[in-house]
Amino acid sequence: MPGLLISQNCVGQVHLVIGSTALSISRVTKSLQCGASVFLIAPEIGPENKALEVWRNEVESKEEQSASFKWMRRDFEDNDLLSFGRAEVEKVVDAVFIALPASSALRSHISSMCKRWRIPVNVADAATLSTFTLLSTHTDGPLQIGVTTSGKGCRLASRVRREIVSMLPHNIAQSCEKIGELKQTIEEEDAKDLEEQTANLEALYHEVGQHDDDAIQSHKFNELVLEEEHDIEKNRVQKKKQRMRWLSQVVEYYPLTQLASLSIEDLSLQYKQNVPVKSEAKVNKVGTIALVGSGPGAPGLLTTAALTAITTADLVLADKLVPAGVLDLIPRHVETFIAKKFPGNAEAAQQELLCMGLSALEEGKSVVRLKQGDPYIFGRGAEEYIYFSDHGFKPTVIPGITSALAGPLLGAISPTHRDVSDQVLICTGTGRQGAAPAIPEFVKSRTTVFLMALHRLADVIKWLNDAGWPMDVACAIIERASCPDQRVIRTTLKNVSEAFEATGSRPPGILVVGYSCAVIEQVPKGQKWAIDENCMGL
Repeated sequence: MPGLLISQNCVGQVHLVIGSTALSISRVTKSLQCGASVFLIAPEIGPENKALEVWRNEVESKEEQSASFKWMRRDFEDNDLLSFGRAEVEKVVDAVFIALPASSALRSHISSMCKRWRIPVNVADAATLSTFTLLSTHTDGPLQIGVTTSGKGCRLASRVRREIVSMLPHNIAQSCEKIGELKQTIEEEDAKDLEEQTANLEALYHEVGQHDDDAIQSHKFNELVLEEEHDIEKNRVQKKKQRMRWLSQVVEYYPLTQLASLSIEDLSLQYKQNVPVKSEAKVNKVGTIALVGSGPGAPGLLTTAALTAITTADLVLADKLVPAGVLDLIPRHVETFIAKKFPGNAEAAQQELLCMGLSALEEGKSVVRLKQGDPYIFGRGAEEYIYFSDHGFKPTVIPGITSALAGPLLGAISPTHRDVSDQVLICTGTGRQGAAPAIPEFVKSRTTVFLMALHRLADVIKWLNDAGWPMDVACAIIERASCPDQRVIRTTLKNVSEAFEATGSRPPGILVVGYSCAVIEQVPKGQKWAIDENCMGL
């Protein structure tokens, strides 16, 4: 049975390490690093463990560690568990680490005593005697990564941990620090008005997942935030909602390699002012621009034309939703800018991109406007084409594989199937400025794909029900299609809102509705929904 993984604050605790094996060094060192005081109980050591003596001398030579470490050169006594702890817990130690040989009968005895006194105990290579196990850990600044195989193999856990660490960018610690600074900046500025609408703010923090790094991401993560400027200026609670939602989306969408280079001042100013960057006209220089579709997510689904465009550009202006795997293909020397489209600022951020692109074009640069999916499927591709054309720069348009078609395929759904579905309809779940979209009539032989619908899923389902759609029709939510963390939720229209609320959000995603959703994969009998985490090998 998997255990509950936690990160415990050990500052000020008292840990007891029992045994004079080489493992004792590791246990004592780790506890001291975590801020605990440590008592080591071990008799005089023999020649085979002289390394422990050398290590002890090194510890005692460091004043800050020697004050927190004491070596009791004797055998363990039962009363040790109740003698060395803190006064506020009646001298009971906070944790026990047993590093005795496997042949020692003391291991079982001490373990039983610890369990009786509810003292957390770890027994080396004996999961059944332990109430907690230690993870194979990697620490880089504020980032800690731990892996456990639940006692099945520490070497395997170590290898898995190394594999994970090898995939992280070298500046991941700086990324953590930068996000922490940015979060603090937002909180400090919002604290100036904290007395007003305090309850609303606390509810918001819970909604966007600020309290618990491991909490399920709320299904309201991408909930609609209206962009009506007058309301934004007047409603400070709405402003806070934008800021915290924006921070959550930055963490979710930005490539890890670029988080460390974020400018707190620039981004803070952007979400406070909503002021687009103005372009200064340049003369006698001609540049080129391409509107490029990045596909649904997997770098392997980029077209060769798209790959050529982003690797030969001078400037790449990317949508927030373009996945990190695609952005990682952009050469380091190519200037890259990611849209600051946090909720409530989409219009200003879009204008900023247009102005930056036009300014670069007038400087004679090669510009790529990198868009999620396909440039013309519920994006602003046509608007951008008209804008740049009106300013004398006719764009090249490079198609991308839209998630509306790739998503169902990757989710084991065939949008057309003989005797089931003979047509496909692509719709939006959100009209301009958050208005309700036109709901199509239900056609039994049609598969309908809704984009931009999950942030207001309950509303969409109500609209479909009001329009006469049968609530027992099969449907599926496909999130992060083609990415390593792709997820498919299979259910019916009747149960889809409940399923989404229960499983949380993993944006971006699409809603597919139609009897074709149940041709290849079905929800097991007796279940309301089924979840598939597989990604078809991409």
